[in-house]
Amino acid sequence: MAKKDKSRLPSGMGGLVRYDEEVKETIKIKPEYVIYFSLAVIAIEVVLKFLG
Repeated sequence: MAKKDKSRLPSGMGGLVRYDEEVKETIKIKPEYVIYFSLAVIAIEVVLKFLG
């Protein structure tokens, strides 16, 4: 007796999902600014830890 294959495809479009082609960003921040801000917060925390 042959075993049944238990794998199934997702219903609908076979697993393909379409999202809006055009995404409007309200806030645009460069990745460099995020890194600089994170480093500044870390530096402030280190300084406060040694002063406190």
